[in-house]
Amino acid sequence: MEINQTPTENYQKPQSFFQSNTAKIIMVGLLTLILLIPLQFVKSLIFERSERQKEVVHEINQKWGGSVYFYGPILKVPYTLYEETKLVDGKTKQVTYQRTPYTEYAYFFPEDLKANTNVTTEEKHRSNYESVVFKTKMDFKGGYAMPDFSSQKIPDENIQWDKASILIKTNNIKGIKGIVSMSLGGQQYTFEPVAEPDTRDTVAALETRLPNAKGIFAAGKVLFNMAITYNGSEMIKVVPVGKQTEAKMTSNWHSPSFNGNFLPEKKEITAEGFTADWKVSYLNRPFTQQYFGNLPNLSAYSFDVNFIIPVDEYQQTERASKYGFLVIGLTFLVFFLIQTMSKISIHIFQYTMIGLALIMFYTLLISITEHSSFNFGYIIAGIAVVVMVTLYSVSILKNIKFPLFIAASLSALYSFIFVIIQMEDYALLVGSIGLFFILGAVMYISRKIDWNNTTAVAK
Repeated sequence: MEINQTPTENYQKPQSFFQSNTAKIIMVGLLTLILLIPLQFVKSLIFERSERQKEVVHEINQKWGGSVYFYGPILKVPYTLYEETKLVDGKTKQVTYQRTPYTEYAYFFPEDLKANTNVTTEEKHRSNYESVVFKTKMDFKGGYAMPDFSSQKIPDENIQWDKASILIKTNNIKGIKGIVSMSLGGQQYTFEPVAEPDTRDTVAALETRLPNAKGIFAAGKVLFNMAITYNGSEMIKVVPVGKQTEAKMTSNWHSPSFNGNFLPEKKEITAEGFTADWKVSYLNRPFTQQYFGNLPNLSAYSFDVNFIIPVDEYQQTERASKYGFLVIGLTFLVFFLIQTMSKISIHIFQYTMIGLALIMFYTLLISITEHSSFNFGYIIAGIAVVVMVTLYSVSILKNIKFPLFIAASLSALYSFIFVIIQMEDYALLVGSIGLFFILGAVMYISRKIDWNNTTAVAK
């Protein structure tokens, strides 16, 4: 009787789950998620430095001068009204009326207003932080028509012409340089700061009295011109109060942002600066040319120009850090595919060291950027990390072919992210297309791997 026995050398030990590709994928995936914790700490550091920059910029701007808001010039004329009180005699039952006078104000906007603004910007630095400030001179010309009180049926004797004034609503009183004066009807008037307790907005006011207002407006339309100079920062807001408003602004700032209720009809932006023109008719605005009682807050109907750094280094670094998960995940995927196809064993500790090196990219980036520029910091940090990971890969993979492929892959990935960061309008489109091609490449490379065999290689 013959007994067939299987030779010992043909016996294959059952594969452990922890040696399978599935277990390795799970461990690498978990490690990727765990590395999000130090990556989040790095993001918090970037946010903290960014907030510190905002504090320093705010401090610089407050000392130099804040944003500029200009609303005026407005003709302000007080008039008298009477409040009647009914009085009844208790004994005779006789009814009498007592008239108590009180003062109200009428506000008249110019018939036409021409504003010419010149803005010169400069950058202020403190430690590693910078802010953009400016000096601006604003010239205004225009004319007033004779104030018309007929719509309110106010008799001429009730108009207090001797107490009329010209009013300017503005902020940044601290930033005004020199005196503010106006030539009206051939006479010169100087403005003084005043309290406006009845106003519904919180900006300050400048006012100049017109003791001979009735004589000034007796001839009809009265022409005026005035100038005001500010030290300011961040923004200029101008309310187009003229029945016909024409405004022109020129500056050496190369990246303005036009906001507010009215955009310029014509603008030209170059590397040396910009020029912008506005034309606003009273038909284009939701407010009238005269008000009785209270002067409204019209800040929502201004045209605005922002003088800010469009994308600063901290914003760019923050955007770069958002791709940290993508960089770690794709790098681990490259190492895992190399491990699977080449039979080279890579320990989870080695994956951890590679992941930490990738996270160090962002700390290097933020620290170098604070002392130079984002582009320079990105290049230096990218080269440092690519070289470190490549040299470490040589010791792990025991050859030069795979480390060179890893270096090329990391360089391409960092270059791809850099291009996306520089874009604004097309960032999502370019990023989506890039990720699509990356996924296609991974699918192509891994198409023949036998995932059920731990020691399998691509055929």
